[in-house]
Amino acid sequence: MKLETYGWNNTHQKYLQEYEEKGYMPARVLVEHRGHVSLMTEAGEVTGIIPGKLYYDMSKEALPAVGDWVLVSPIEGEKKGVIHHILPRKSQFIRKMAGNTIEGQVVAANFDYVFIMTALNQNFNIKRLERYLTVAWDSGAEPIIVLSKADLCEDVGDKVAEVKSVALGVKVYAISSIEGIGIEDIEPYCMAGQTAVVLGSSGVGKSTLINTLCGEDILKVNAARADDDRGRHTTTHRQLVCMHHGGMIIDTPGMRELGLWQDGDEHGMQDVFSDIEILAAECRFSDCSHSGEPGCAVMQAIEDGELSVERLDNLRKLEKELAFIEKKKLERLRLEEKRKIKGGYKRRKDR
Repeated sequence: MKLETYGWNNTHQKYLQEYEEKGYMPARVLVEHRGHVSLMTEAGEVTGIIPGKLYYDMSKEALPAVGDWVLVSPIEGEKKGVIHHILPRKSQFIRKMAGNTIEGQVVAANFDYVFIMTALNQNFNIKRLERYLTVAWDSGAEPIIVLSKADLCEDVGDKVAEVKSVALGVKVYAISSIEGIGIEDIEPYCMAGQTAVVLGSSGVGKSTLINTLCGEDILKVNAARADDDRGRHTTTHRQLVCMHHGGMIIDTPGMRELGLWQDGDEHGMQDVFSDIEILAAECRFSDCSHSGEPGCAVMQAIEDGELSVERLDNLRKLEKELAFIEKKKLERLRLEEKRKIKGGYKRRKDR
């Protein structure tokens, strides 16, 4: 199996040269399981074992994720390999782990495009779309909005226009995988050497689209429920598969909770709400909170019908959520530092 088929290129080869003398071989993560991953190597598919020390010493964000390129040492006589190193990621989709845990989780890595899917039915939700766009821009890849089930919608043009009004500079396509509508618009992003990740809530048709792009039923899809025309979600884990045009696509389970997470200087929120940022620069006061101050360009735009109150409210909600997460991250770091200091003091005392 040629790894170029899975996206291996000269940039990856340069990193490999540093480790070739150790006998490591490159592999790409196809599926993530608990405690191990499925890998594609030049020798075929193998099980990738994550050493215990590596697993427990690394943060969740640093562990191998679907789409990662890793270096492994093969185990003789077995279709297994031990993972020693993860190559630098060119892009990564990180979300806050579900629940009260303040930790990031890498859902997918090393992709060129993020297909944000929402169905043109009861699933259609602009605020959720703005949240997904924020995460997509933060990933380092290009977001593409895919509006599925266009054959079931009577006002497709209006819905596309509504999405374009908030998805500034983002390409928007209305499709129907069942009827074959709009699939040709998606195919240019699925060519050899390219990788896309599909995001969206349960029942929007992610698996059906992937099966269409792969030219075969790789992923299981159940029939839609009659009461709300949503497919019963069947994907339970993340996986990378090949499309018949030569590209790769990463499927992800539908997410009930997509918590924001920043891992550096990402500016996804500024990209999504750039229209509000431009307006804010015109406010009379630089610290304007857009809550009734004189000379507020943002509130003036709302009065003039150029900006919706809902869009401003959603920006504030996302900013508040991210600020809370950042505060909790700092608190956790301080606690970890205290534990390290106490641990060092105890070791010195025991000598």
